Amino acid sequence: MPTRQVPEKLSEEEFIARLMGEIREYLPLLSGAEINRLLAGVRSSLERTISLFEEMNLAEAALLSRIAAADTCGELGGIHAELNRIEMERFLSAESVPALHANCTEYRDILAGRALELTMGEMEASSGRGPGVPYALISMGSDGREEQTLITDQDYLLVYADGGGDTVDEWFREFSDLLVERMEEVGFAKCTGDIMPSNPTWRGSISQWRRKLLAIVRYEYADYAKNLMDLIVLSDARYVAGDEALANELVAMIRGLEQDYFQVLWGMAKAATEMRLALGFLKRIWTEGSGEHKGEFNLKLLAWAPLVMNVRILAINQGIPATSTLRRIELLQREGSFSRSMAAGLSDAYLVLTKHRILQQVRVVKGIQKSSYYLNPYQLPGEERERIRQALLRVEELQKVIHTNFSIM
Repeated sequence: MPTRQVPEKLSEEEFIARLMGEIREYLPLLSGAEINRLLAGVRSSLERTISLFEEMNLAEAALLSRIAAADTCGELGGIHAELNRIEMERFLSAESVPALHANCTEYRDILAGRALELTMGEMEASSGRGPGVPYALISMGSDGREEQTLITDQDYLLVYADGGGDTVDEWFREFSDLLVERMEEVGFAKCTGDIMPSNPTWRGSISQWRRKLLAIVRYEYADYAKNLMDLIVLSDARYVAGDEALANELVAMIRGLEQDYFQVLWGMAKAATEMRLALGFLKRIWTEGSGEHKGEFNLKLLAWAPLVMNVRILAINQGIPATSTLRRIELLQREGSFSRSMAAGLSDAYLVLTKHRILQQVRVVKGIQKSSYYLNPYQLPGEERERIRQALLRVEELQKVIHTNFSIM
């Protein structure tokens, strides 16, 4: 069964011209009455959609304007919840994954920045002084990739300038503990993996970060699995708030070390190619055979995450600075790692898998189910189920490419 391909990027004029061309090709097949009904229906549908989206845009703009004036993180939490509600409604109307990513990432960056300011003010008031050095908040994970969705948690690190000694280290320890609590009030759940500035692993001066990173890439730490996981997380680092030059210095350091120490990237590639996919006998979609999730599969671990991980590996290897998965695929095609058809297929795979992840999140938000990870593919229409299967096959193909490129035995 053929699958939909991601449309090429067009200007507004080109898009409208193509759409009108398709309508005109269809019109000769209709009677006069049918033409009138079709055009009236198109106009009515467009008017309703335009009205709905204009209303959402106005409501969102009003909420965004309130963030800078918010005096407490609790107030920010109320704004955050309302923005999430609007974004969920918008997604259910259009099902645009890129639009949801962009909107959620934009307003959460603004919320995180204001939370950082409020927490800093609170710390300065309680301690009687500020840190005395520049600092920055950097996101990782889906936020670092600018792929925020309806459910989010804290995947942040903190970096600050050198020169403060133990006194500044202690100041930022207290600040980080407070920041994590305040971010939770804003609606950023605490990370179950403890990837937060309150964990000393994810906090330090720029020179302390340099030592940490060198120790990881040189295998000076005993826990290889943790080292590898930390590097994978750091691969999507992105500036959010604070001193941007300092943040960019750390991000550049991370990217440089990952490229300089090939054995580290090779280890990440090996882990990526070994990630299991939800493909079973005769390349059918594999599901759990028993237990609580019988007839379902873990959409995140057995489909979406392997795709994101493998694209990330190639992007790092090719020195591509982008963190967004779709942008990475686009740039990998541009520099020759992917053919046009493979890039289109991988983009389509990302969009269909992420769409269903978001729809699962909607069910969790609405209280319909508890987990957003598991999906029963046989509750979907046959065409949509086949799109998921094709997505899995494309991820499998990508794993083979990386397996070959990195000479993994």
